[in-house]
Amino acid sequence: MEMNFLALITAAVSALLTGFIWYSPKLFGNAWMKASGITEEQIKGGNMAKIFGFALLFAFLLALALQGIVIHQMGAYALMGGNPATALPSYEAFMADYSNAYRTFKHGALHGALSGVFIALPILGINALFERKGAKYILVNAGYWVVTLAVMGAIICGWK
Repeated sequence: MEMNFLALITAAVSALLTGFIWYSPKLFGNAWMKASGITEEQIKGGNMAKIFGFALLFAFLLALALQGIVIHQMGAYALMGGNPATALPSYEAFMADYSNAYRTFKHGALHGALSGVFIALPILGINALFERKGAKYILVNAGYWVVTLAVMGAIICGWK
């Protein structure tokens, strides 16, 4: 089982594209700005190359971690030490039987969305509580991550 860098890069880019749509003024951009206490002038004042560059890097790191959640075969790969050449014959037999089990876009989207609900939402929620942000702030941002992780999970799991 090898890493599919094209799938990981595509998943990382999808996070930026989803954010472009999610945080647009026609969707949740205005609600997010109000809940965040950020003005349009503040948004325009940032170094966009730096922001998008780091956002892409962080999304790529997230895609790397998401592999182990959405591709179940990564568990077998990890158990045998990550080097198929030194694995017991049972690993090859297992992969022959199950290498594509649950490797669909739909299954990846499910596990990605669950990651959003059970990982991203609690992290964002805890931070927001201590930052004294309201429920709207939590829902807009966590909603973005649930959708984004579903899209990323679908790409990572379904792309073979």
